[in-house]
Amino acid sequence: MKTKTRCIGILTSGGDCPGLNAAIRGVAKAAITEYGMQVVGILDGFRGLVEGRTMPLDDHLVSGILTTGGTILGTSRDKPRKMLMGGEVLDMTTTAVANARRLGIDCLVCLGGGGTQKNALHLHREAGLDVLTLPKTIDNDVPETDVSFGFDTAMSIATEAIDRLHTTASSHQRLIICEVMGHNAGWLALGSGIAGGADVILIPEIPYDLDVISDLLLDRRRRGKRFSIVALAEGAHPRGEPEDGAAPPRHHKPKKEPPPDAEDEAPLVQESKASRLARHLQRMTGIEARVTSLGHVQRGGIPTPADRLLCTRLGAAAAELLARGVYNVMVAVKGDKCVPVPLDKVAGRKKTVPPDHPWIGAARLVGTCFGDKRT
Repeated sequence: MKTKTRCIGILTSGGDCPGLNAAIRGVAKAAITEYGMQVVGILDGFRGLVEGRTMPLDDHLVSGILTTGGTILGTSRDKPRKMLMGGEVLDMTTTAVANARRLGIDCLVCLGGGGTQKNALHLHREAGLDVLTLPKTIDNDVPETDVSFGFDTAMSIATEAIDRLHTTASSHQRLIICEVMGHNAGWLALGSGIAGGADVILIPEIPYDLDVISDLLLDRRRRGKRFSIVALAEGAHPRGEPEDGAAPPRHHKPKKEPPPDAEDEAPLVQESKASRLARHLQRMTGIEARVTSLGHVQRGGIPTPADRLLCTRLGAAAAELLARGVYNVMVAVKGDKCVPVPLDKVAGRKKTVPPDHPWIGAARLVGTCFGDKRT
């Protein structure tokens, strides 16, 4: 097939994620071996494009990276229109596009989540650079696609952690709260919570009531249940509390300023949501509580077979679209197919968990509590 695209640039942007290397490989191998395209790897996301830091990618360089975690290109959260340069925040859009033109790039392929989708669309709308994106995020919150790569791996890691917590919770008759990533979407906590058999799952989309949770925990104890597991999404919040974690209102002022030498002038460390929840529930129920925060371990390591397969499919579909000259789209998963979705339908939007989602319905039927109503 004769290709309409001669040269592409590939960059990875935003947080690191299992499957980035698999996706780079999928795009590059298909573009090079099937369509004869030149492939330029751009280092450290959009910052590398602005600073002109690149590396040529060939079939040899992308071989053997399918199972490797991280990204061989490096990543960053820099935005072309708001980039810190020499101590100043500058709009580097023109420079980014000029560098792409200088490198002979016909289309910039961007692997990333919600922020990357917006940055890619910005480069096209404001400066006319053709782009194509792939949906990457462990949060699974990119709209217009059934799933984003990296999600399956992160869910598997979180599920394994919950599995392991069951034994220690049972041994000590404890309540254990496992904090899971996901930003302001509950997909990761919901999926791993169901798969790991969590007794309570708290997600941002369903504000919870502490009384409901404490009643459930006490009822479990009365029925002879030795332990309870709570899967807590990092964006979950009680009813009436802001989603950002109940930051004090702007008019709030402390009652009294601490003396200058208090605690060696150490800054106040805000208590984590998981710790605060554990403290409240332990006080309300008398059940000993412990907290486990999985943190960035969910983003690391080798991708699962499902993510490797997904990345290969997305990468191959991207190369095929590039060969046909289809630009300014995101390659989305729709059922068994990978299809192009106009980027302006994706950028600036977020896919959250609908309250009537089948996963939630199934979880409720097996007795899982979401903290919103008594089971």
